[in-house]
Amino acid sequence: MGGLEKAVSALIKGEFVMLHDGKGRENEADMVLLAERITPEKVRQMRKDAGGLICVSMDMIAAKRLKLPFALSVLEAAKNPLAPMGRKKTAYGDMPAFSISINHLSTFTGITDNDRAKTILEFAKLVKRKGGVSEFKGNFRAIGHVFLLVSRGLENRRGHTELSVELAKRAGANPVLVLCEMLSDTGNAATRQEAMYYARKKKLAFLEGKELVRG
Repeated sequence: MGGLEKAVSALIKGEFVMLHDGKGRENEADMVLLAERITPEKVRQMRKDAGGLICVSMDMIAAKRLKLPFALSVLEAAKNPLAPMGRKKTAYGDMPAFSISINHLSTFTGITDNDRAKTILEFAKLVKRKGGVSEFKGNFRAIGHVFLLVSRGLENRRGHTELSVELAKRAGANPVLVLCEMLSDTGNAATRQEAMYYARKKKLAFLEGKELVRG
């Protein structure tokens, strides 16, 4: 079984996949999981073992149905003087995938493992049942502690947002995922070797983004 097949199988089982985007981009590895399989324990694992920002990625279809804008679009629509800051490309050349951030109404502060798991799970359920704007507005608040990312499609961008959504589609799964960058004790992002070591130790599938691009 190849790397892509192992990753698809692991994802369907509700396991984490270590997803490396590639040397030509961030050169980072994210812990990736189907959002509908999230638990407080898995939020804790990402928080402790990865340490980056915990986000939820989704495909453009879901974002459009829920009227989710890119964060930059919100600034521009408001004619905010800070909007030019959002047009600055990253060091690796991409525009950000960030939309708004949310908390589910049943949460308290929104930041605890329990609260973030609740928000992530309820959002995944909403997308899976093709809920609309009214239901979204009625059950969530913004701004919150779960950051939403919108895929522009691999033909336009090859970040972890797009790669994770593509992986879910290959698995025939709901294209809503939770992901978190793996950081190192050096103060930098974990190297590919460090991420691979973690994957071996935890018996997780490790996938190179290029396998999704060429597959």
